[in-house]
Amino acid sequence: MRVQSSVGIALFGALCAISAQAQSLSQFNAHIGGGIGVPVGRTADFVGVSGTFQIGAGPNLSKHSSIVGEFMWHGLPPNRDTLLPIVNALCVIGVVNPSPVCSGASISASTNLYALTANYMYHREGRRYGAYVVGGGGWYYRYAQLKDVTIPGGTACAPAWEWWGYTCVGSSVNVLATRGVSSGGINGGGGITINLGDGSYGKFYIEARYHYSPQGGRVSTQIAPVTLGWRW
Repeated sequence: MRVQSSVGIALFGALCAISAQAQSLSQFNAHIGGGIGVPVGRTADFVGVSGTFQIGAGPNLSKHSSIVGEFMWHGLPPNRDTLLPIVNALCVIGVVNPSPVCSGASISASTNLYALTANYMYHREGRRYGAYVVGGGGWYYRYAQLKDVTIPGGTACAPAWEWWGYTCVGSSVNVLATRGVSSGGINGGGGITINLGDGSYGKFYIEARYHYSPQGGRVSTQIAPVTLGWRW
């Protein structure tokens, strides 16, 4: 995932440049944070709770209004229900040793979400505490990978196959798969800020947000990350 890594490095460099001048350039905002993301909706049928990371920056339009460009990574670890159809298919043809039992531990699989979004933030700041709402949209890319897995022809279709990028033809799985799916998406949420000093070096923030992307008509991505971090 060289492209995503390059984007993250570039945004981090921009953040450092802005934060270094935060005391004198109040027309800019920046943030960096991480936390835990919870899958919701159909996404919760296929993955579990995981870590998340976000970094962003943008101009302040006025005292209470800002634009925030943001990069987000969110882990989407597959759960048992997601892996079971793959394990069953491989056990039937003897690819996976069925002794003592076939299990998800026999499969090497991973899923990650990457997002680049442009957002509007409305914020109110007090001497010690502040609050804000934020929302916008952008590009969401979900990359699912099954390592060293060959699906036999005629495998019975199940909803989990769509998550991995496969399609169904009739009642069988199409052996051609797309590992990465992308589409536009939207997000919205809010948070609070806490000034731990005189405000010259930014403020600690706690934020909850909801993200939705239809992912090109396949299983949609819906997550609700809670992040902690620092805002300038």
